Amino acid sequence: MIQFPDINPVILKIGPLKIHWYGVMYLVGFISAWILAIWRSKKSKGIWTSEQISDLIFYSIIGVLLGGRLGYIVFYNLSFYMMHPIDMFKVWDGGMSFHGGLIGVMIAFYFFARKTGKGFFQVGDFIVPMIPIGLGAGRIGNFINGELWGKVSNLPWAMVFPKDPTQLPRQPSELYEFLLEGVVLFIVLWIYSMKARPRMAISGLFLLLYGCFRFLVEFVRLPDPQLGYLAWGWLTMGQLLSIPMIIFGIIFIIRAYTKHKLVNGMNVDDLNILKNLEEKKNKKKKKTA
Repeated sequence: MIQFPDINPVILKIGPLKIHWYGVMYLVGFISAWILAIWRSKKSKGIWTSEQISDLIFYSIIGVLLGGRLGYIVFYNLSFYMMHPIDMFKVWDGGMSFHGGLIGVMIAFYFFARKTGKGFFQVGDFIVPMIPIGLGAGRIGNFINGELWGKVSNLPWAMVFPKDPTQLPRQPSELYEFLLEGVVLFIVLWIYSMKARPRMAISGLFLLLYGCFRFLVEFVRLPDPQLGYLAWGWLTMGQLLSIPMIIFGIIFIIRAYTKHKLVNGMNVDDLNILKNLEEKKNKKKKKTA
């Protein structure tokens, strides 16, 4: 058994103001995604600009925070929050749903795509390789908060979580999710997206892998006590919400390689943007000539 690290969930307290590790982990995720997206935009030949990246990150932040919180309220504990509505705003205590955040981000992608004239999956394929950084950071925040622990275990790395009333050694399922949904998912998506891929393929791979990883980890993670198991003595809400991700991920990948084949090593929507940029450049030359 490994001793649970004694880390104060509050980094800094100034009067009534408290800065929590959980919130800082979200900030780390957003800043890291912004930096990597800026770096990739410089290699896009003008398809993406730094201004567009900053706007997209802003849209995504709103989507993650609103969607994640509302998703947790609706999917995991609606009856409690109906009785205690003020607690809806206590995000520092945890209570964010990835699947709700995903829905929020998808809505953000839609509005951003409309604003910039890009396609929905053009936006998704560009940004999803950066998302696992935030997912991994969030799981570290869960671990520091001492929440979302796993089942009782006698494994050498099992831990006793301070908030666990049973004080029995349990699987650190937050760390499993950090490794799979954060580290492994990032490495796979980053390498896969280094080359041009058919439109929808990168988004599809993200959905497929995250759905599979989450589905598997749920077998060793305790379900939320207010929900328990939904069916068959093992199905959790996390697994139920991950099934559509797996299905749509497979559909998107198949569709990508059958309906959206590359042209001259690029996607058609990217080629159209480059063509428009070239036309604008030529018009400017004619005006100055």
